[in-house]
Amino acid sequence: MSANAWSQSDLDAALQINVSGTRDDGQGFLSPNKVLAGDELQNKLGNTLGSTLANELGVSATGYGSGASRPVIRGLEGARVQILQNGLSVGDVSSVSPDHAVANPMQNTHQIEILRGAAALMYGSGSSGGLVNVLNDRIVTTLPDALSGAMNVSYETANQGKTGNIELDAPAGPFALHLDSTISNSNNYQIPGYAEQGGPNANWEINPGKPVNVPYSGKLPFSFSNQNSLGIGASYIRNDGYTGTSLERMNHNYGIPTAEGGFIQQSQNRYDLAHQTNNPFDGFSSLKVSAANTNYQHTEFTNNGIASTQWNNTATEARLELAHKQWLGSKGVIGAQVTGATLNAIDLATNNYAIVPQTKSNASALFLVEEGRYGDLKTSLGARYSYAAQNPNSATQFPSPSSQGIPSTYGPPSIQNRQFNLFSYSAGGIYDFVKGYGLGLAYTVSQRAPTPQELYSYGPHDSTATFDIGNSNLGTETSHNIELSFQKTLGNLRSKVSLYRNQFSNYIYGFYTGSYSTVDNFSVVQASQANANIRGAEGELSYNWNQAGIGSRIFGDVSQGTFNAGGNLPLQPAPRLGAEMAYQRNGWLSSATYIYSYQQNRLANWEIGPTPSYNLVNANLSYTERIGKINWTGYLALKNLLNQDIRYATSPMAVRLYAPQPGRSLMVGVRAAF
Repeated sequence: MSANAWSQSDLDAALQINVSGTRDDGQGFLSPNKVLAGDELQNKLGNTLGSTLANELGVSATGYGSGASRPVIRGLEGARVQILQNGLSVGDVSSVSPDHAVANPMQNTHQIEILRGAAALMYGSGSSGGLVNVLNDRIVTTLPDALSGAMNVSYETANQGKTGNIELDAPAGPFALHLDSTISNSNNYQIPGYAEQGGPNANWEINPGKPVNVPYSGKLPFSFSNQNSLGIGASYIRNDGYTGTSLERMNHNYGIPTAEGGFIQQSQNRYDLAHQTNNPFDGFSSLKVSAANTNYQHTEFTNNGIASTQWNNTATEARLELAHKQWLGSKGVIGAQVTGATLNAIDLATNNYAIVPQTKSNASALFLVEEGRYGDLKTSLGARYSYAAQNPNSATQFPSPSSQGIPSTYGPPSIQNRQFNLFSYSAGGIYDFVKGYGLGLAYTVSQRAPTPQELYSYGPHDSTATFDIGNSNLGTETSHNIELSFQKTLGNLRSKVSLYRNQFSNYIYGFYTGSYSTVDNFSVVQASQANANIRGAEGELSYNWNQAGIGSRIFGDVSQGTFNAGGNLPLQPAPRLGAEMAYQRNGWLSSATYIYSYQQNRLANWEIGPTPSYNLVNANLSYTERIGKINWTGYLALKNLLNQDIRYATSPMAVRLYAPQPGRSLMVGVRAAF
């Protein structure tokens, strides 16, 4: 749970804030596809971004114990789902592999936005699945009247998890000062039944010659997570805007609950700068400049504490956004963005050979997004041009295939510089054929350049039990997405339904070659490309939702990816159906959610399955009372009430077959806001 307590008026306002900081009716295409804020965010907030969003419509998650979980949107993950912090890249390496945690402490989060289509093109061209923006308001944009803040403490039974966090904002003349800090420690968590899917006699053999039997029950080894963070910020507030800066230090030590086990020690320093001037010129509503610098590192350890791999990433990003007022019925944002990053990964166990050579990535982009209203028709347009370059260290020395125990035909990728010209665009509209009823159609083309690890990697990856080989000849991946939607937005009874098809040219994926490393018995996986498509549907029907009294909603989503030449895409989420009830009145807030996840048996030909179905029941209860100048909230949350064996089809086999999600758990806590 976060430390921030929100009133109902705060929540209503938050739900109308879009990513550009303006307010509208909440129905615009440039508004987030989904906003989590206020009480809804409090009830869903987990220790990771993936666990927080895992049950949102069209969103699932990966799951590596308590420490690492990343959102999967409409069957797409990794580099296709960009993660931002306050509108700028989070700067970690979580897109490389699902065992790498998102370097974004969740406990002081104020708002989470999910964007697709034209709105996503403001921030990147490769987010064919979508984009997630996490807001923490560390750079305060309005001057507080007096010292304000929030505190929170909580305890969770399944993992003896203890969390405490604090947040303070204070005025100092024309300056606004901010402080936040979080400490979260959890032990190995309790699981229902056995760690191994199918019980202790399943004896899964992911790689021939290396059967693994893990008859663990009770506590799941290497499922712990310990994290602490400190953030400070200062802003100069003017009548026409603000200028602010912030810094953050984050440390995270968490386990990797595969059959062999291990853990990761992660750290990051982040520095942010933001400036905004309102009404800078005639015809323009705001000028915004923002920048961030991150220095990220993590070290992977074996189950006996020996350092095996080290990852480093330093990144700098700067953005300029100029928002114009309405012109010919349309308003929008024109902007520019530049990014520079240096990534490398070293295998510490084999003479410091590079797994990913030191690679300098540079990108520059121009973008334009527009939103218009013409009677009953609302339109959106977006375009983004990006130039991206990958420049690996030409002096990199890879180990020979024989020293890695793999066939000589799987030699290392060539070290060559690559440049890409990317053009992405989006067009869509919603027609209100009757007041409160709308039909929408949107078409988005998104282009993505291959990442350094997809181009140049060469080495073992313990957490996925694979030997990864890059392909420096990979081309641009292009996504063509068309979506048809219906929505009812007025009255107590509301609904929305979407049907979509996402066609990929040169879809980048890891091809399991059928060969294995004789050193580790890891599968040899080669970065490859093929044409593919994902089809899906999602919808919900709600009654009196987010209002006082009783509210309810039913929802469901399904997506399935296939290669055009035949066969299923890997790591696809299972179809789901769900129902939710909530009650809110006089300080009381309660809710209960039921989700049925179907068995996933449409797997890639190298995946072991099927992934079992499950019934997930969660419940929340809280009561808020104002005593003096402090709002006190006591809360409890029941998770996985039926103690189900839950395994995500979106997680690689190395963790899915040996590490279920936590069993039944009770969280209790107290928040105070003043």
